[in-house]
This record gives sequence, structure tokens and C-alpha cells, in this order.
Amino acid sequence: MDNKKKKQATVLNSRQKKYLKGLAHHLDGLIFIGKEGLSEAVISATEQELLRHELIKVKIGNNSDADKHIVAERLPAATSSALVQLIGKTVILYRPNPKLDTEKRIKLPK
Repeated sequence: MDNKKKKQATVLNSRQKKYLKGLAHHLDGLIFIGKEGLSEAVISATEQELLRHELIKVKIGNNSDADKHIVAERLPAATSSALVQLIGKTVILYRPNPKLDTEKRIKLPK
């Protein structure tokens, strides 16, 4: 993993996590981790989707040897995002993007 531009990771409180879990419930997985595991391509794709959506689901495939707890630890660190939830083999990540249109941005509770 490349540390050339480390941004401050987003810190969420329990109320914000609960709110984001509710928003993420209906989302489909945008990133799929397969047999290659947590590769640079997966990290890059995750970065791109976080820029477009702020809140995403990452699914770990059944054919993947990647440990879900390691993915839930390393992927948020590599993308400067916040881990909202790890449920089964699904990781929910959030990273605010101030460059998105105001109506597309997620407004977190305090």
C-alpha cells in the first residue's frame, strides 16, 4: 500500500454510524474482493467509488482468501475512510467528499 498522500481518517460517533448503517442497508456492493485479495486495484477502485458515493459497500467473495477483519482494518486505513460496519463478509465504508453537489452529500447527525 502506498502512503504518498495520507489524509486524516474520518471519525464517527455511534449516532452517526447508526444513521449510516440505515442508509447503507439498501445499497448494493460496489467493490468485490476476489481471489487476488486486497490488491492495489481494489484500493484504487474503492477510492474512486468513495469519491462518487461517500458511502459504499465492499463485498468479500466466497473464493477470496482475504480475512474479513484484516480487510476491515486495512481498507479504511488505505483510503482514509471510516469503517461504518463489518457484517458477514460485507464492509461498509464512509468518507465525506466536500466536492460533491450539496444535494448529493450525506448530512450526518451531530
